[in-house]
Amino acid sequence: MYRTILVPLDGSPFAEHALPLALAIAGRAGATLRLVLVHAPVALPHDGSEMIYDAALDGSLRDQEVDYLAHLAKRLADLSRLEVKHRVIDGPIAEMIHGEATATQADLVVMTTHGRGPFNRLWLGSIADQLVRRLPARLLLVRPGDGLPNLAQPPLVRNMLIALDGSEFAEQIIEPATALGALLGAEYTLVRVINPVPHFAARFAGHGVVAYGKDLEQRLGDFQGQLRSAAETYLDRVAAALQTRSLKVRTQVLDSDQPAAALLSLAASLPADVIALKTHGRHGVGRLLLGSVADKVVRGAAVPVLL
Repeated sequence: MYRTILVPLDGSPFAEHALPLALAIAGRAGATLRLVLVHAPVALPHDGSEMIYDAALDGSLRDQEVDYLAHLAKRLADLSRLEVKHRVIDGPIAEMIHGEATATQADLVVMTTHGRGPFNRLWLGSIADQLVRRLPARLLLVRPGDGLPNLAQPPLVRNMLIALDGSEFAEQIIEPATALGALLGAEYTLVRVINPVPHFAARFAGHGVVAYGKDLEQRLGDFQGQLRSAAETYLDRVAAALQTRSLKVRTQVLDSDQPAAALLSLAASLPADVIALKTHGRHGVGRLLLGSVADKVVRGAAVPVLL
C-alpha cells in the first residue's frame, strides 16, 4: 500500500523529527523514501524600508540546502538500506509540497507540524493546514521533540486511536489507519464522541412543576442512554468486521460537547501512539465533525496524527 513516502524538510532538527517514523514505515513497507526541501528566496532589508533580493546570498543558501539534503539522504540510505531520493525545489512551500506529492504519486506524507529553518524561516502549522485541505496523499503529522532525533531508534506504535462519528465518510479513515497499524504492529481503539443531552433541574415551587421536572429529567436520561447504546452498537459492528481480519480492536464511547478535547484526553489516558481521523463528516444527530476538530486534535496532540 505504501510505495512512496514523502518527507518535507526545512534544514532544521525540528523537521527531522518526522524521519524516525517515516523510516520505520518505509522499512516495513519496502517503500522509497523521498526527501524534499522547498527553497525560499532570500531578501534582505535595504535602507530600512524595502527588501532587496540578494542573488549571491540566495545561491549560497540554496547550495547549502542541496548539500544538506544530499548528505542526509546518504546517511538515511546507509542506516536503513532503503532507496532514498532527494530534491530541492523552489516556490511557495505548501504549493510545491503538494506538487511534489502529486508528481511522485506519494502514498503518504510524513512531516512535523512546525520547526525553524535558516534566517528564522518558519515551518508553521499553516503549511500543514493548507496541505490537509489540498493534499492528494494521506498526511501523518508528527510533533517535533527537543534536540536531534534518534534516527536509529524507530518509535513504538502499540495502540492507534481511530475516531469515528457514525458516518460512512468518517469510516474512510479505517483502511489507511489499519494498513499503517499493520506495518507497525499496532492494536486499535475505535472511539465515537456523542453530544451529552442537556439536563434541566426544576427548582420551582409547586408539586406539578417538580413532577414535570423529574419526568423531563428521566426522559432526557433515557434518550442519552439510547444515544450511547446506538453508538456502542455501531462501534461493535465496525470492530467485529475488523476482528474477522485478526485485528485486535477495542471500542470506547465518550460523552462530550468538545470532541477534540475528549479525543485528546482519551489518547493520553490509554495511551495511544497515533490518532487517526478524517478531517470532516457528520454525526448521527446532525452535529458536524468538522475540520476544526481535526485542527484542534493536530494542535493539541502529543502523538502523531494521521489525516
